[in-house]
Amino acid sequence: MTRATDVWKITTTADAARARAAVDRIATTGGAPALQRTRFLTELTARMRHCLGQGGQWRLRLHIEQGTGAKDGCLNASLTPAGACAPEPAEEPALSCPLPHPPARAGRRAAPPLAEALLRADEDTAAVLSLLDAQEALLHLHGDELHQTNQGVLALHSDLEAAAHTQRELLEAEQSARAEAERARRLLTFLGDASAAIASSLSHTAILRRLSDLLVPAYAEHLDVWLFDEDKDEYKGYDEHARPVPQHSAAAVAAARTGRPQHAAAHPGALPGVDDLPPSALSPRRPLLAVPLTAHRLLGVLTLTAPDSGFDADTCVMLVELARRVGVALDNAHHYERYRDTAEALQRAQLTDLPAPPGLLLAARYLPATWGMNIGGDWYDAFLQPDGSLLAVIGDVTGHGLRAAVVMGQLRTALRAYAVENATPGEILTRLHHMLRHLQPELYATAMIARFRPGDPQVVWASAGHPPAVVRDAGGAVRALGAKPGVMLGIPLPCVYPDHRADLPAGSSLVMYTDGLVERRGEGIDAGIGRLRQALEAVSASELEQDPDAAADAVLKPLLHDSERVDDVCLLLCHTVKPPAPSRHARADRSPVHHEPPGNRPSRGSVESTRRESECRERT
Repeated sequence: MTRATDVWKITTTADAARARAAVDRIATTGGAPALQRTRFLTELTARMRHCLGQGGQWRLRLHIEQGTGAKDGCLNASLTPAGACAPEPAEEPALSCPLPHPPARAGRRAAPPLAEALLRADEDTAAVLSLLDAQEALLHLHGDELHQTNQGVLALHSDLEAAAHTQRELLEAEQSARAEAERARRLLTFLGDASAAIASSLSHTAILRRLSDLLVPAYAEHLDVWLFDEDKDEYKGYDEHARPVPQHSAAAVAAARTGRPQHAAAHPGALPGVDDLPPSALSPRRPLLAVPLTAHRLLGVLTLTAPDSGFDADTCVMLVELARRVGVALDNAHHYERYRDTAEALQRAQLTDLPAPPGLLLAARYLPATWGMNIGGDWYDAFLQPDGSLLAVIGDVTGHGLRAAVVMGQLRTALRAYAVENATPGEILTRLHHMLRHLQPELYATAMIARFRPGDPQVVWASAGHPPAVVRDAGGAVRALGAKPGVMLGIPLPCVYPDHRADLPAGSSLVMYTDGLVERRGEGIDAGIGRLRQALEAVSASELEQDPDAAADAVLKPLLHDSERVDDVCLLLCHTVKPPAPSRHARADRSPVHHEPPGNRPSRGSVESTRRESECRERT
């Protein structure tokens, strides 16, 4: 790099003008860009004017640095007072102007005429103005672009805001739809669960209690049900606590009269399929919804008092549908109770009064099932044969209901007919088996027959697939009859039933029963027979001798007190005693005219047995 230095003395304005013209020539011949040259000259002129304003003589130093390689040269200018210490560089920094190529050496110290310098200054000004015009045009163009961009951004913001608003609306609509769907799902789930809970019962009381538990307080503040009894022409009302309701609202009366749901409130509810009425005098502040309970006929009216939120359309639709299903459940319960009562009445009508033969005490119990339709298949019987023997019979027909009760009656009648010929228990069962195979091929039965002869310390018995009887000897030990029973009556196989003998001296007891007494769900029959043996062992001998009916109750109590019966239960207790020896005077005066046949006299415990059966059923 080479360095050249020129010094100009500046005392007057003319000196400053000539110096400026010389600097302009150097910058121009050195190829300095017009804009940078103009900025350099303008700044230099401003400094010289400032120095002249301070007075005195100043020196202008011009340093030209030649470029090397890719680096351009430059022109540096600085002003210092003549004859004084130069200021610190930081206070008076040198001005610099780039020189792409070296300036002309000739005339570098010569200043052009002032007129020429002035014209050249105008050229520089024109170049700067031209550049400013171009920049202004470019700036205007960029301003238009910026304005258009801003307009686009504003439009985009507007579109985004509109899109965000639409999105919010869609989100709110989706949330609302989800909430409605979830609410509908909850209502449908509740309807399904409530229907299952109500349909699982065949008791009017249980249905109404479950209905109250389901609806109060979630869907109603309280409720009452007005039921119409078609058979007795009675009208009964119950609240959610199963208490009688003496007075019913006008809405309930209108629902019963028209068969349409009624809504009684101060303002119309506009509920689907529901008529609006003025507010009820029984509930002036809260709306009432009265819904008919119907099946094939009008069964009653369900009246609901609204909770705080009132009744909305979806809940109303659910409640009306639930009321329809409640009506079907009540109708099923009504038919079931009629069917059950008929079967039980037929069953009880065919149960015999127990005879009172000498030397034998009898007690019997029949308990219908407390759940389901398992009524009508179990029976017991006890009667005298022409030869004076007593036959004790117990049996169980497969199936339940009226048909089983009818078949049971047929078997009972046929058994008595076969017994007239003094047939043995095995022979009677063989004939019954043959009859049932031909007359009722789809029904089967189990049965056991025991024959007691006066003065005989043994009992003759035969069994057709029946649970084994248990025997208690005079010492109190209890055992089950272990002989293998024959096949069930009616099985499509030929069978001859053998007779068996068992010791039964005076003071002994034979207990015959049906499977409903010993069978429990989830366990075998042996466990139930074991419980029966324990119960019979616990009965005192004096109770067996003095009150066989109480003894029968004592046997049943530990077996049935903790169990809901799903099947009928029959029990026949036979206790042998020594017959009293007739006195000589009584033997002399005995006359057939004054003697009532034992078979026609009811036992001491038969009437008491019937009464206790009714009480037991009511308690259950």
